[in-house]
Amino acid sequence: MIKHLTKSLVGLIVTLLVVSFVIFLIMDAVPGDPAEIILGMSAAPDTLESLRNQLGLNLPFMTRYAHWLLGLLQGDLGNSYTYSTSVAQLIGERLTVTLPLTGLAILLSVMISLPLGTFAASKPNGIVDIIASFFSQLGIAVPNFWIGLLLIMGIALTFGWFPSGGFPGWDAGFWAGINALCLPAIALAIPQAAVLTRVTRASVIEITNDDFVRTARAKGASLNRVLWRHIMPNALIPIITMLGMQISVLIAGAVLVENVFNLPGVGTLAYQALAQRDLIVIQNVVLFFAAIVMVVNFIVDALYTVLDPRLRSR
Repeated sequence: MIKHLTKSLVGLIVTLLVVSFVIFLIMDAVPGDPAEIILGMSAAPDTLESLRNQLGLNLPFMTRYAHWLLGLLQGDLGNSYTYSTSVAQLIGERLTVTLPLTGLAILLSVMISLPLGTFAASKPNGIVDIIASFFSQLGIAVPNFWIGLLLIMGIALTFGWFPSGGFPGWDAGFWAGINALCLPAIALAIPQAAVLTRVTRASVIEITNDDFVRTARAKGASLNRVLWRHIMPNALIPIITMLGMQISVLIAGAVLVENVFNLPGVGTLAYQALAQRDLIVIQNVVLFFAAIVMVVNFIVDALYTVLDPRLRSR
């Protein structure tokens, strides 16, 4: 197991290095002069050249990449061209919104999909199975930002139970912050819960047909005991795999949903940086998102060794 996890960790580090190089290469090829962004189009040529030298923009490509990579290892992500402040500070401030939003969306997705998919599989073609099938098809078909707009019009503006947008900050109180994140989290969670419901149902049905399940039932074990003690532990591997894959989808969805609800999260920061050609913010945000996805995949890989005894001997 240690050998398997070590190989996965080395692969993660190598992949992260390759991804960082590709991101830096793409950002370097994007048209736009950071010096002109900072000083404006009307700045004098000698002033622009002086700022380029100060920012190190005239250095060779590999030298600039090495400086950026060294800064990443030291926690220095550079300074934003637009905001004239540390990129690490900008991302850190926005994470106080994005991380709770993503965590709440994952929690809602699991709370909806696991019971719905499990009970749908326990009685195929029953009423719960029909409801689960309808929910899965509808949730997969409707984009999360459209769900967000429907929630704003149907709940926030009609009943006033939740704010239609904005974030009061955690200084206003924990429940005020959670209240502002509820509708965005639901908008993010519904499409993911729809996919996870379908995966849970298929996985549970597949395990139900295995010999050890029939043996347990033949020995007199109740349906609930067999379901939760035998079937679900073995059905968790594809479910956890899908959960790991959904992290990247949630991150991509957060960019749209945060803008729909006017939330000051990392997704909104990336969108604003793209509009303002703040390339150093974009490259750090993209690398941060990529790192999160890769770390989650590593954690999922580690969970495999816990759930599947066959992997522990590797």
